[in-house]
Amino acid sequence: MAAVHPDRLAHNLQVRTSALLGLQKVELFKGLDSFSLREIAAQCKWTRCRRNQYVIRRGGTDRDVYFVIAGQLRVTAAAGRGRRIIFCDVAAGEVFGEHSAIDGRPHFADVQALHESLLASMSPASFHAIVASHPAVRERLLRRLTGSVRELADRLLERGAQPAQRRIWVELLRFARLGAAGSGMVRIEPAPTHSDIASRVGTSREQVTRELSRLARQGLLGREGRALVLPDVAGLERLSGE
Repeated sequence: MAAVHPDRLAHNLQVRTSALLGLQKVELFKGLDSFSLREIAAQCKWTRCRRNQYVIRRGGTDRDVYFVIAGQLRVTAAAGRGRRIIFCDVAAGEVFGEHSAIDGRPHFADVQALHESLLASMSPASFHAIVASHPAVRERLLRRLTGSVRELADRLLERGAQPAQRRIWVELLRFARLGAAGSGMVRIEPAPTHSDIASRVGTSREQVTRELSRLARQGLLGREGRALVLPDVAGLERLSGE
C-alpha cells in the first residue's frame, strides 16, 4: 500500500477539524459529542456560495438539508407584480431545507445567499437517520418546526388584522431585538432597506418611507452612517401596543 504524504495527512486533519468546529455551531447539533459530530460530518457535502447565488429555488426537486456554517441567506417567494415576500433570514448555526426533506414535497420558497456563505448539506436519508438516532436533535427539530408555525401564524394575524403602519412598527421592533444595544438605544446595522421592510410586512416601499420619516420627526428613529438607530425602543413599544 502506498504511503500517504505527510502534507496530505495534515490537510485531511485540518479539513476534519474545521468540519467539527463548523458543525458545533449548528443549533440542532449543540451538545453532541465529537464522535457523533464526526459521523455527521462524514455524511455532509461542503459548499461555498457566492453573494446573490441561489441555493434553493421554489418548486425545485432538491431535497437536501442545509446547515449554515458561515454567512447569511434569505428565504423569499415571488408575490406577483415584481414584488417578493421575505419569510426570514438564515444566519450561521441555522438550518434550511428540512421541510422538503421531511415531507418529500417541492420547496415553497427560494433561498439566496446575502453574503458569501459556507454550507454543509446532507441527503434526506442521512438526515432522517440522524434525527432517529439522536433524541436531542429530534427535540430541537420539533421545537424549531413548532416555533416556525407559531411565527408564521403571528405574521398572518398581523397582516390580516393590523394596518400597515403598525406592521412597520412591529417589524422595526423585531430588528431591534437582534440589534446591538447600548447607551439606552439600539443600533440596527446594516440598516434594512425600505424595500426589505415592505417585503416583510406586505406593504409598499413608499408606505415604509413615509412611516419612517414620520417616526424620525417624532424622535423614535435616526440614522448613523449605515446603521438605523432606535433611540427610544420603549416608546416604540408603547406606540405599537407591544
